[in-house]
Amino acid sequence: MAKKILTPLELKVMNILWTLEKAFIKDILKHWGEEPVPAYNTVSTIVRILAEKKGFIDYEAHGRTHEYFPVISREDYQGTFLNNALKNVFKGSVSSLVSALIDNKDVSKTELEELKKLIN
Repeated sequence: MAKKILTPLELKVMNILWTLEKAFIKDILKHWGEEPVPAYNTVSTIVRILAEKKGFIDYEAHGRTHEYFPVISREDYQGTFLNNALKNVFKGSVSSLVSALIDNKDVSKTELEELKKLIN
């Protein structure tokens, strides 16, 4: 898988596909979950880019319609995204990345305990 980063709309489509596992464009629109819902053609274009140009999804043809599914897992993409951020934004410093996450988010005591367990 190429180390490509998704745009916000592409990520929205991917999150829906990761949840549904397989979906037609109409299913993606039905599960959009926020207003305004984009036009059918907009989502169709995003899906085509994800399939043909970025290689994140593939499809099964059902007559004239296509059922889309991810070919990269959410976890694989998360790893690629974080490695890209670590390398390009935080200059390879894991402690800077973690510090930024903690500084920019209200981290619960439970989450801090979970982080400590991961480190040990």
